[in-house]
Amino acid sequence: MTLGRKSAKFQAAWYWVFVLILISGFPTDVEGRRIRVATLNLDNYLIADRRVEGGYRPDYPKPEARKSALRAVILATEADILAVQEMGTEPFLLELQRDLRLEGLDYPHTALMVGNDPDRHTAVLSKLPFREVIRETELDFKYFEGRGLVKRGLLEVVFETESGLRWSLFNLHLKSRLETRSDDIESNLRRRGEALAVRDVIRKKYPPEENHHYLIVGDLNDSRNSPALRLLKKRGESILAKEIKAHDSRGEVWTYFYAKNEEYSRVDYILASPALFPMFLNEKGVVVDSPEMDAASDHRMVYADLEIPD
Repeated sequence: MTLGRKSAKFQAAWYWVFVLILISGFPTDVEGRRIRVATLNLDNYLIADRRVEGGYRPDYPKPEARKSALRAVILATEADILAVQEMGTEPFLLELQRDLRLEGLDYPHTALMVGNDPDRHTAVLSKLPFREVIRETELDFKYFEGRGLVKRGLLEVVFETESGLRWSLFNLHLKSRLETRSDDIESNLRRRGEALAVRDVIRKKYPPEENHHYLIVGDLNDSRNSPALRLLKKRGESILAKEIKAHDSRGEVWTYFYAKNEEYSRVDYILASPALFPMFLNEKGVVVDSPEMDAASDHRMVYADLEIPD
């Protein structure tokens, strides 16, 4: 009889443990273990002049076949937080969110950044809720005899994990290499000015000596040793952000084919503050090289896994 009562108590105890698990939910990677962060230039997910099937089409949307390939890449990666560039207006963002949900990947939280570029914007789609969304639209810098504006602005989304870690993601799309004036070859000076303006905002908000947690991700349109990248990574002896190095299945690191110069280059990055950098799995990322990637965009997705300590 004694053994029977003990057995019954044991079974009852496990029953309530099981009930508590059902109530509280099983622990997930997103809620305190691992967070996958990805960045991708969508290659004009908007209305634009473009060549389609050998012909020129003015004011034409991104073809459905390329949208389908794009969704296949995103679905296969299953990022928890996806930062995108060259997004159109809000209806385009909502369309992508809806189509991904219909195919099994739900991003209930979105944020769109509309800067001074009337056509191309940045955005974030996330499984995790935003603690805060901050949009910087009027960042300026000295540019020749006048002032220039950071054309796509600066989007910051703030997260807080269940373990209490508060961290930010900055989504950035610097000026392309297309020249807007003849005395700024490949817009190098303008891109440097944009990076300087962004760097000053981040540095003022999150002084490096205070060990803040943040990421700078996006299409920076420049090489890793360019003036623009150096400004974002360091000021004097202060390290502001460290590069999460990434490569594809063949060990190649390029993320963009620049047709004008017929060159492959890396222009898409995940940069982490020194405090956040060690939390990335192996301190490395991945460049996606699936067959669908070629059809989806002229850029390649970069992602990395962030491991939050309990």
